[in-house]
Amino acid sequence: MEQLLEIETLAMNGEKVTPFWRNPAAWLLEKKLNHSFWVFFTAAFFFDFGFSVYYFLFNLYLLDIHFNERAIGLVGGALTLGSVVGTLPAGLLTRKIGPRPMLIVCFVAAPALCSVRAVVMGQQQQIGLAFLAGLVMSLWGVCYLPAVAGLTAEENRTSGFSLIVSASIGTSALGGVVCGYLPQWLRMAGFAMQPVEVKRLILLTSCGIAAVGLLAVLRMQLPLPQAETPIKTTTRNNNWHRLLRLDPFLLRFLPAMALWTVVLTSFAPFANVYLSRILHIPMSRIGLIFSVAQIVQLCVTLLTPILFRKLGLVNGIVATQMVTALCLGCVAGTRNAGLAVAMYLSFSAMQWMSSPGLYNLLMSRVPDEERSTAASMTLFCNALVGAGATTGTGILFTRFGYPIVLAGIAALAVVAAMLFRSLVGPAELLVPVQPPMQS
Repeated sequence: MEQLLEIETLAMNGEKVTPFWRNPAAWLLEKKLNHSFWVFFTAAFFFDFGFSVYYFLFNLYLLDIHFNERAIGLVGGALTLGSVVGTLPAGLLTRKIGPRPMLIVCFVAAPALCSVRAVVMGQQQQIGLAFLAGLVMSLWGVCYLPAVAGLTAEENRTSGFSLIVSASIGTSALGGVVCGYLPQWLRMAGFAMQPVEVKRLILLTSCGIAAVGLLAVLRMQLPLPQAETPIKTTTRNNNWHRLLRLDPFLLRFLPAMALWTVVLTSFAPFANVYLSRILHIPMSRIGLIFSVAQIVQLCVTLLTPILFRKLGLVNGIVATQMVTALCLGCVAGTRNAGLAVAMYLSFSAMQWMSSPGLYNLLMSRVPDEERSTAASMTLFCNALVGAGATTGTGILFTRFGYPIVLAGIAALAVVAAMLFRSLVGPAELLVPVQPPMQS
């Protein structure tokens, strides 16, 4: 979710520069990004590359060691719950001591914990380790934005975020291909290994790749927070008052957003398991499908301003939610692998396209001084309901199978779109949102 906020920020700033694809060298020189930024970029590159491979493969690894969807859902829910619990304390510590010490802890503890997860077989141990991993991984989400902001100036901050987000998507796509074809490459090289052993090797290697980023973090210099403590001590009561007195629009937005998050977190964590267990797609093709999904998501992100300009923000969001429901319904109703893969890619595109619009709407409709609270409350609620949705859906998949549950998720997506239209749509008829995007 953090990346969706970043991408939307890029679109809202409307920065006009030399196109990267025409002259990458000129584009980079024009940005005047300093040495410290590139040190952090290196750390983020290794961290994102390592863990994009890890999270792509981990549920398939659990499947190989005889975890069913119920157990996989419990592990995924524990991971998300750990992130929920860790986010607020991590934020307080980061404000107090700065991002760099927290990043060092993250780059040491996250690869270590995830390495242990790759060798432990018991379900209870996996659930406990997943919770701890979620606690540690929350440090990255909390420190990422202030670190980039501290290493860039106002005129090149958008470009800094753009570079890191693009690199993250690119490494995820590359990681999918590597995961998919590595077993074949090992066999061709004469290494006879069982599928579970290959996956364990890849998981441990991906943790090592993520840990390499620690070398860059240790070289990184970040400014400490300045002039924040006096403000916080004199306005503490006012801050608590603001947290308790939510904006009226946010009170309508949060239920609609929470229901939509349930839809997204019900199927996405099990997509690889569905492709493997139900459609019997080989590992190499699953890796390729994952890579194509990353590229599709990047492309549709570039198309979102056009869609919302043509339909309007609220109508555009509702349209993408309805198409998402249609795609899930088609996945539920077919056993043809080719059609199911096409519908899954369409689902990935539509759910990714709707999210920037939702965050654009939120940031546009709340007052400037309430944006931080609105973003924090939304991300917190999303993570909380996501943990429950992933756990619950895993149990339902095990008991009722994929077709029935996917059909139910598709119906829930329709309900979410209707709820969003009824709660948010009428108010938007009275208040114009983002004039530059109107037709």
